[in-house]
Amino acid sequence: MLIIQIPRGSAIGRQLREQPPQAIAEHDVLVQDGPTDERGNLEALAGEVVFSVPGPQELAREADELRRVVRQAGTGTAPLVVLVEAAEEFEEEQVTAVVAAAQHAHRPVILRVIRPSES
Repeated sequence: MLIIQIPRGSAIGRQLREQPPQAIAEHDVLVQDGPTDERGNLEALAGEVVFSVPGPQELAREADELRRVVRQAGTGTAPLVVLVEAAEEFEEEQVTAVVAAAQHAHRPVILRVIRPSES
């Protein structure tokens, strides 16, 4: 299972609702708007961070490493968190990399975007 957590009211939230990548539509992916602080950053939420990248483009570039880390995280109770520091949108190959990794996980996987990219 994959959950995408995004800052409430963000551009990425609009994209995921209005024009989601096909990987989201084809798989059991839940998109959640999370609470934000006064600067628009997603507030800290539960989970075990196992992979962190500055932007979503690294998800596709590091797909093999992402899959390995998620697969080797083992069992436990906390969901596994793939952290993206900043993003405005997701491209198909970026979401596909996380969906593929989540399919090999022993626990739920959360793709968490902390804040919108600064343009």
